[in-house]
This record gives sequence, structure tokens and C-alpha cells, in this order.
Amino acid sequence: MKLVIAEKPSVAQTIAKVIGASKRADGYLEGSGYIVSWCIGHLISLANPEMYDEKYKVWSFDNLPVIPDSWKFRILSSTEKQFLILKKLMLSDDVDEIICATDAGREGECIFRYVYSCTGCRKPFRRLWISSMEDKIIREGFDNLRNSNDYDNLYSAGFARAKADWLVGMNASRLFSVRYGSPLHIGRVSTPTLAMIVKRDDDIQNFVSRKYFTVIIDCRTFKAESERIDDEIKAKSIADMCNGKNAVAAGIKKEIKTVRPPELFDITSLQREANRLYGYTAKQTLDYTQSLYESKLVTYPRTDSRYVTDGMKDTLEEAVRLAAGILDFETENIDIQHCINNKKVSDHHAIIVTPDIKNKDTAELPEGEKNILMLIASKIVLAALEPYKYENIKVTIECENNLFYASGKSVLNYGWKSAETKFQENSEKTLPEISENQVFEMISSEKAEHWTAPPKRYTEDTLLSAMETAGNSDYDNPETEKKGLGTPATRAGIIENLVKHEYIKRDKKNIIAAEKGINLINAVPDEVKSAKLTADWEMFLQDIEKGRKNSDEFLKDIEDFIGNIVSKYSEKADASLFSSDRIPLGKCPRCGKNIYEGRNNYYCEGGCGFSLWKEFKIPDTVLSAKQVVELLASGKVKLNAVSKDKRKYTAFFAIEDTGKYINLKMIHEEKVYAGKCIRCGKNIYEGEKGYYCESGRNGCGFILWKNQRYPETVIKLKNAKELLSDKKISRISYKDKSGNTEKADFRIKDTGKYINLEFAE
Repeated sequence: MKLVIAEKPSVAQTIAKVIGASKRADGYLEGSGYIVSWCIGHLISLANPEMYDEKYKVWSFDNLPVIPDSWKFRILSSTEKQFLILKKLMLSDDVDEIICATDAGREGECIFRYVYSCTGCRKPFRRLWISSMEDKIIREGFDNLRNSNDYDNLYSAGFARAKADWLVGMNASRLFSVRYGSPLHIGRVSTPTLAMIVKRDDDIQNFVSRKYFTVIIDCRTFKAESERIDDEIKAKSIADMCNGKNAVAAGIKKEIKTVRPPELFDITSLQREANRLYGYTAKQTLDYTQSLYESKLVTYPRTDSRYVTDGMKDTLEEAVRLAAGILDFETENIDIQHCINNKKVSDHHAIIVTPDIKNKDTAELPEGEKNILMLIASKIVLAALEPYKYENIKVTIECENNLFYASGKSVLNYGWKSAETKFQENSEKTLPEISENQVFEMISSEKAEHWTAPPKRYTEDTLLSAMETAGNSDYDNPETEKKGLGTPATRAGIIENLVKHEYIKRDKKNIIAAEKGINLINAVPDEVKSAKLTADWEMFLQDIEKGRKNSDEFLKDIEDFIGNIVSKYSEKADASLFSSDRIPLGKCPRCGKNIYEGRNNYYCEGGCGFSLWKEFKIPDTVLSAKQVVELLASGKVKLNAVSKDKRKYTAFFAIEDTGKYINLKMIHEEKVYAGKCIRCGKNIYEGEKGYYCESGRNGCGFILWKNQRYPETVIKLKNAKELLSDKKISRISYKDKSGNTEKADFRIKDTGKYINLEFAE
């Protein structure tokens, strides 16, 4: 039996249908000699520091750096059930071969190999490597399964990236959180990205607009303009000097220009265009494209290539015809040769439509998916059309020994531009026929005033572009492969995390640094926010993937970096920079200073080591900020917890300080006596929701609920004591059927099963 493991259930179902595994079971499908199961994205992550040593629960300089000797994994509780299903299947004697069918990329490779490692499986596995979810491509993939060893370097790069992100994130976040007494989130890629946004906003904020001038002359059939003039008096003098005088065409330069059709989409260029045209975030575009991929309508989305290979010539020609069909566009003289470049295709080719699109009514697609599909189809058609050719004309006009310039275009072949809506809406600037030494009589001239403009704020479009090219200007060799910040698969998540942690915010299409983000960048040193350093790391990872370098050398660089910043910045700094971000929850029981909420804990600003975790294993409970306020103020708090046998219960807890760790301990409150039980004579005590007999449910079962429906009232402790006394009557406020509040005397009515109230006669 062969076990196929996909990345998600929807992909597993598609694969299972093709290979005949139609019998459903819990967590997998079976049939035709195959079992098809799935991960649910990441089932496993790298373990948190406290799983290596309990001391790391306390964030302090003394516990840094955190550098594991051997790496541990953590099975995510939300997907533990599916992991156990996979483990059972992978270790089953019925399974003799495993097929990795997770997404064909670095992340997909890690998802599978983490599971493979944590299950202790040692069975051979092969790799399904495909770029489309079409039935035909899946069959071809299974006919040509690849050796798992072919992807060892890919996994090494992916695992090294995960370790590097962990090392930088865990250590730098803890280091600077303790340094500034505030929870700070530092990321290997996210912090340099944030630094670019902060710098752009700072450049805009500090920009001083400067006035400059030009002189424009009107030659009746066209206008020409001088170069920039900073002196207003000089500009006015030139304008006055030329006004009413003759001018002459001193020089004409004509040049034939050819503009090749646009390249096909990779995910970054698609995200940029979708943001520009529709305002979609990078994550939205990735999600829409992933959905189209899983619906078999487009090829693999997380690609960084804008080309296809020689062997895909027929496939691309068919894609052009299909794309033209859904766009109702007639194509002639198709030329796809410039879309083919074997050297620029690594793991996956450019995003194109699949043959399954001809069987799909695109009108049925959700709007977002439809818009993305139409963008991809449009790009494929444009890429296959002829080049745009024009004659560029530059004319130099001389008047009174001053030079002015005019330019225009004469289109020779519209080519792919004829199909571009944007071009059709903006006509090209043209010039009339002009001959050299031609005289233009009695021209008019005027001084024009201009202001220098500040840089534009980042949009998701321009930020993605900046991330893609970050650090590249530092490389002299144009042949050097450059990777920028992040990868096509991770950039959307990086932006979303910065939004989530409130370091940046969206203002319509613009991305702006929030005060919290500005403070972070002002606080951390240059090496932590260096785009150049992060780009170097990205290039190193690419070399690992290609087999040119090994991961040990890369991780040694990361560890040295961590050791360096820990040694340089392990001392307290001015915490006032982040004071506005924090709201004190109470006073520290150890030293009396303020307690603040962190990412995973509630900590003391004084550095005394007090740290109360948000998630506890013993007891199995979660602490909210509101509950911590109550706990610090009153010394106790009521929490919902889960016992070892998975039974839910509610109890009061107090802080237990061992001197090293801060734990929670259950406390038993002193019972509040309400009277004697009318059934068995034992004591009645006040509970959270009612007044109950100490004999319990297995005893007489007496319980008088505080909230009564008939009549609608609330029984207070005073009332309960009167009802259970010799008096047996209590005057209680209640609501009648009309909703009016009334008062009446009530007594207990015991039906034998329930304890109710009735009016006293």
C-alpha cells in the first residue's frame, strides 16, 4: 500500500479522485492500492525556548542567548488529531512506500519532513513534483515520481530558514523587550521591512519642498521647455528675452525604439498589479490565486519565475489561445519565444492558465478570484503579441542663445500596446513635422513655477517591489542572483504580521508606519534592521538550496550575529520610548513595580523576574488581561480550567511564587452558610449559581437557583436565609407578566424533584 500525504484536505481530495482512492475514512481516503491523507498546513513547528529548559520562561539578560544544541519540534494542539492519524498510517505495516505530495516548494517540503521526522518514520518516500492540479498533470506526476534525495538541499534551505527566523526572533525579541521593558517583536525579515517603511515616512515628513522654474515657449503647433532653473529672476529674464522673438530648430534626434511585450506573472508581480488595479493586499491575491490553483484553473502560484522552459512551448501556446478565448480577444502572429528562458526557471515556471479553464464558466467564480484570473489571462495574451515600435523624436529649439526641448513619438507598430486598455485611454504625445533649421516666428514665452515633490508613501505594490530588490544596490556584479527581503511565498505574511502587531497600518492603498513601529526602529541598532544583511542571508539560503553551500555555515553566521548583539545590548535602556504603548495591569507582588502584558506572558517592568504565562498547563487554563487585573488586585481570580481527565471545572486560583517561577494554585474559599436543608437537615451553602445542600447531588439533591424564571426574580443571600429560617417567608422583588416590578412574600415549594418559589398566602 502506498501512502500519499498532501498539504491540505482539498488537495488530497483532488489527488485521491485521480488515482482512485474514493473510500472515506477518518482523516484519509483509500482505494486502488493508495491511502491519501493530509496535513493541515503546518502540523508541527519548532519548539519554544521553555520546552528546552524551564528557565527560559523568565525573560532576562541572564538567559540569553538561546541557542539549542539539538532542535526540538512542537506538535500544534489544534492539529494534533491529524498528526496522530498520519503517524499511525506512516508506521502501519500495510504501508510500504510514502509519497510526499505537499506543495512543490521550500515550505511544502518542510511541512512533510517535519511530520516524517516527528513520527519516527524511516520508510522510503518519493516526491510528487507538479505545477498544476489538472488531472492529466497529476497522472503524469505519479508516473514520474522523483527521488526524495533530489530535494534534500531544498529541505536543508527551508529548515535553515526556519532555524534562523527562530534564532533571530526569539533572541532579539527577548533581548530588546528586556532592554526597553516592553514587549517587542523582532523578525529577521520583518524588522528590516519595517525599517524601510519608517524611513520612507521619515523622508516624507522631513521633506522640504523647493520652488524651481522653467521657461516654456509656444511655437504655435507645439511647445518646448527649458531645463530646470533655480533662480526666479533668471527665469523671468529668459522669458522676457525670448517673448516675441524668432526661434530655430537647432537639432533633431530621431531614434527607433522597441518595447518588448511584458513578462508573464510570478506571484510578486501579480500581487503588485492586483494591488494597483483592485487594491487587494498581497495576502488576498495569494489566497485568490491559491484557490484558482486548487480549482485546477491556474498553475502553481508561489513562483519567482516569469518565464517557461523550452519543453513548455506547446503548453504556453495553448494557454495563449485559452486566455484569448475567455477574454474574447482575437490573436494573430503569436510569438512566445521571449517567454522562454530555461536559465530563469528554477522550481516552478510563470503562472499561466490551464486547459481546465475551457470547461469553467468564469462568471460563477467569486469576484476576487475572477479578477485575478482575468489579470493572469490578460498578461498571457499581452506577452504573446508583437513588440511595440515607435520613433522617438527629440527637438532642440534655440532662441536668443537659450535652449528649449520638445519630444514626441511616432508609432510604427502598436503591437501589444493595442490590447492594453491603459494605453488606449492615454494617447501618445506627438510632434508636427519639423525640419532642422526651421524658423518659428514671433514665439511667445512664459515663466512656469514648479515645486519639488516628496517621495510617495508605500503601497503594497511599491513595498513588494522594494522588498524584492532590497540590498541589491550593494552588489556590483550584475550577474549576481539577488533575493531581497523574504521570498515570493513569505512576503505577504511578513506584511500581515507587521499589521497584526500594530507596527504598520493601512490607509486606503497606502502603508504607513504606526507610532509603535517608529519607536521600535528608533530603538533597535542598525544591524538588526539592515536590509543588506538580510539580503545576504537570503542569497546564502539560495546557495544552500542549489547545493553550493551548507546550512551549518549559514547557521554559524546567524549564531555569531545573535551572540554579538546579546553581548552589546544586554543592559537596560530608556523605557519611556514605549511607555505610551503599555497599560499597567497592576503592581508586581515581588517588587511593587508595574505589570504589563507581553506577547505570551504578563511581566514586571522592574526586571525582578516576575512572569505570569498566558497559557498554563497545570492548571490547563488561559489567563486574560482582565483576569490578571483582578488577580493582582484581589489576590485571587475565578478561572475555567480542564482537569487531567479532560473534565471542565471552575475554581478560584491565586499566585504561587516559588522564588524562581510564578505558578497558579487552586484555593478553596470559605463556604457561606445559608441555613438548614428542608429535605435532610444538613447545611445549605451559597454557590456561584445557587444555594446547595452539602450532601451533594448524590444526597438529597436540594438546590435553590439564584435566578428564577417563574416568578422572574433573583434570590439574594438575605432572601435565602429567610426562606430557610423558621420564618420560611421572604419579601422579594419580581417582574410580573407585563414586565412591571412588584414585591411580594414568597416561600419555598418542594415538588420532590425541583425546588421552586411560590407566593405565600
